[in-house]
Amino acid sequence: MRPPLLEAALEKNHSVRARMESCITGLSSVNESMREGIKTGYTFQEMEKALAQNESVEDRIQECMGDLCAVNTALAQEISDHSQLNRELVNTLQKLSGKKAPLPHLQDIWEIAHEVVKETKKRTLTDLVTGIPNRELFHDRLEQALALAKRHDWDLAVMFIDLDRFKPINDTYGHAVGDRVLKMVAQRLDMEARSEDTICRYGGDEFLYLLVNPQGTENIQRIAHKVSSLISSAVVINDRDLTVDSSIGIAVYPENGTSGAELIANADTAMYRAKEAGTGPVFFDESIRTKFKLGLDVT
Repeated sequence: MRPPLLEAALEKNHSVRARMESCITGLSSVNESMREGIKTGYTFQEMEKALAQNESVEDRIQECMGDLCAVNTALAQEISDHSQLNRELVNTLQKLSGKKAPLPHLQDIWEIAHEVVKETKKRTLTDLVTGIPNRELFHDRLEQALALAKRHDWDLAVMFIDLDRFKPINDTYGHAVGDRVLKMVAQRLDMEARSEDTICRYGGDEFLYLLVNPQGTENIQRIAHKVSSLISSAVVINDRDLTVDSSIGIAVYPENGTSGAELIANADTAMYRAKEAGTGPVFFDESIRTKFKLGLDVT
């Protein structure tokens, strides 16, 4: 597989060559027309027009030649850069491995490059502040869990967790301290989560928690209350005890939705009910959605 820049340069090279071939064909046609015109007795105006056409085509050929030269120079530079990059990679690998001799097989390079790609992909799926999965990875895990739940007749639960009293910490002590609070909350959620479950930072001070096959409402409720208790424990930063609370909304598959988007949206709605009620985690039900749509008091 060619590098994207090299591929683009080659495509442009082909395009310029096609234009040049078209110009050369046009120039031949104009010259042939002039020869025939001279034989049949061109007027001065006709000869002047034919010469102008000839010059126009020649100018286009010169332009194509300039473009072709630029493309070829770019191609040569790309190939040179690619070769230099390979040499630097080999030298770096040799230094890291402590070997002075060249690597025996190109496969060694590809294997290490593959690991680099895997690590890069992993980083794109991880929240930079907390180190836990981001929403893209969560959505992927949720879709996989839904497929398994449908196949094995499992239940699932999505908990939408919003931190209360986080904004004053951010505003008072700065984003660096706020980020440390988020990271601590993420670590506590991560310690609580089972291997089959997934947590993510959904954005800002919001987290999602996917419970796979929790086996009943009582278990879901027990985990939700434990999560709430873990989050409310004080976080010590710079000798300060900082505390946040949480509002947790819960949506259960399949009762509260059969798609990932529906479960997250309904858990979000239940979270707002929990925030207003202030009585702990809240399970979604249709009456909550109806009251929010109508703008009624949900207490």
